[in-house]
Amino acid sequence: MTATAADAAALLQGYWQGAHLADPPAYLDRMRAVSPVLYAPGAGFALLSGHAEVAAALKSPHVRTGKYDGDPAFQATASHALMSPMMLFHDGPSHTRLRSLAQRAFTPRVLEESREFITGLTDELLDGAARQARAGGGEVDAVRALAVPLPVSVIVQMLGLQGTDADRFKTWAGSVADLLGGLNVTLERWAQVEADAAAMRAYFRTLADDLRAHPQPGLLSALAAAEASPEEGGGRLSGEELLANAVLLLVAGHETTSNLISGSLHALHEWPQERVWLAADPEHRAANAVEELLRFVSPVQGTGRFTTTPLTLGGVELPAGLHLGLSLAGANRDPRVYDDPHRLNLARENARTHLSFAAGAHYCLGASLARMEAAIFLTRFLGRFPEYGVPEQSLAYLPNFTLRGLRELRVRL
Repeated sequence: MTATAADAAALLQGYWQGAHLADPPAYLDRMRAVSPVLYAPGAGFALLSGHAEVAAALKSPHVRTGKYDGDPAFQATASHALMSPMMLFHDGPSHTRLRSLAQRAFTPRVLEESREFITGLTDELLDGAARQARAGGGEVDAVRALAVPLPVSVIVQMLGLQGTDADRFKTWAGSVADLLGGLNVTLERWAQVEADAAAMRAYFRTLADDLRAHPQPGLLSALAAAEASPEEGGGRLSGEELLANAVLLLVAGHETTSNLISGSLHALHEWPQERVWLAADPEHRAANAVEELLRFVSPVQGTGRFTTTPLTLGGVELPAGLHLGLSLAGANRDPRVYDDPHRLNLARENARTHLSFAAGAHYCLGASLARMEAAIFLTRFLGRFPEYGVPEQSLAYLPNFTLRGLRELRVRL
């Protein structure tokens, strides 16, 4: 075995064991330096960390998502029943059908109608955070006070669910996040995840029929009523499909945006000159700033795919049936694409080329919503607290291969 092959095998093994989670950019730099497509046959998977290579895999017709699967025991669980109908785990005609139905409900008009609500909610949360800070010696946990309640309240409102259920949905979203990429999840935690999956299925079980009989405002009614054309496969969402994809929208609309907001507040503190630049004119600069923060923070760290035929990516020959780890975070820090990639540069001209929303057929359905929420939040927050501070503290991130988010971030307002 050559030194390069040995390096590849060791890095891949470390990655699979979560060694990169302590400092993802540094670990991914090491992997990319060996090869943007790191593959060692004995490891059983390849890790792509180069921008061109990740983008090519995401768009390739010979690379598929693979079904949400597992051993027979897992296939009998509520967790499997909840996750397997998600469009995230479908390709080809079934994915086209599911996505076309969701897109009909997730229109630009629906998003624009939410702008006033998002702005008002942001202001309410900022008022609440200011009160908490005054009562807490000037500091407040921005994750609990701002980054979590804003996106979860927005998606609950857009789905047409009861706002009083926001705490329940936040808890459920955390369980789905563990199903998507949790690391070292204990048996006790898995039991809670399974209980939450069963509770979600019970909550939504009859919702499709109820919403068709008695339509309500919101995306869920629109999803329940939407019907695909014959070219798209025809038919409506079944109850299980409505549940699974409503949960997907809930998690995608909550977890990722929460992580983006908290990560942005920390990044802007770490790069004060960039914060000053943005605070000087947030209304006109927020849009590009959000793109750069998406690149820099990478709230979705990566995703998984499988090769369906032998193919070559980045000059590396890969066999059929190989699991691919696609590092969106690695692609977003590729020095071949981004000058000085570890520097936050809110005016970066090519920031929007990031892969934080993936690419190809599975490009994030909620990308426009996430952009809108983040831009409104930064504009309103910096308008109120342009000189906020982040006191010295030990930062802890949720242990997750897919989603990277701070557990807590104390800020001084």
